[in-house]
Amino acid sequence: MDPGIIATILDSALRLAIPLLAACLAGLWSERSGVVDIGLEGKMLVSAFAAAAAAYAFGSAWIGLVFGIMASVAFGLVHGFASISQRGNQIVSGVAINMLAAGLTAIVGNAWYGQGGRTPPLEGVQRFDGILLGHSSLVYIVLLAVPLTWFVLGRTRFGLRLRAVGENPAAVDTAGISVARLRYSAVVIGGILCGIGGTYLSVGQAAGFLPNMTAGRGFIALAALIFAKWRAWPALGACFLFGLLDAIANQLQGLFIPGVGEVPVQAIQALPYLMTVILLAGVIGKAIPPRAAGVPYVKER
Repeated sequence: MDPGIIATILDSALRLAIPLLAACLAGLWSERSGVVDIGLEGKMLVSAFAAAAAAYAFGSAWIGLVFGIMASVAFGLVHGFASISQRGNQIVSGVAINMLAAGLTAIVGNAWYGQGGRTPPLEGVQRFDGILLGHSSLVYIVLLAVPLTWFVLGRTRFGLRLRAVGENPAAVDTAGISVARLRYSAVVIGGILCGIGGTYLSVGQAAGFLPNMTAGRGFIALAALIFAKWRAWPALGACFLFGLLDAIANQLQGLFIPGVGEVPVQAIQALPYLMTVILLAGVIGKAIPPRAAGVPYVKER
């Protein structure tokens, strides 16, 4: 294969892996604290819309990033209130977040701009331009989040307490440490990461918001998180693998197979999702999540 094509595929794989990595790290923080976050998709989607709308209104990609993070954190706090304070079912709450985000962004976008839910195209300073090797600053922010996540969770008191909450919240509570506060902290950090990922989709990778532009990336990020066994560095590798599959799928569109003919575009585009099922089938039963993940903590009286 031409080295130029390989370089192009690898460059595209990195670009496509960034939103997956941001959402995967968000899920890592949340689930390490014991809060299962099915709502990664919804938080990325609402942040993508808020970032594009703010960047267009204020003429600044950085202001768009702030609004994208704020929107994602707000939806994360809704999930946190339902699952932490009210001890609700975390799966149901996450699914509700996804449904709310999909409907709200389409309705508000159509009401504001009248373009079927799209935002107007972003140009110039309204977008994040490449600063190094053609990649925007958001790419390097997300990559930097990997060693930071590894260090904080594994080498700091806050990280150790957060992990303890995900394993044995009763023991943490007995030590006089607030379980709810630690879990809310993790939910907020996850919201920030999802906000960066969603902003990258609409203001960095694309030039505006499109309805349902996340296209299942939040769920693929969850699969990558399970495949990485809730660890930061393996999460980077897993997300790059999915990005590579997506990049290869883009290169294979229009592929002609002798005796079969041209492969349908839909079949090529399904490759990353097919790999999601294969990887999950391969690691299911082997990847052990934090013991308290998904279990609401009720303080003993």
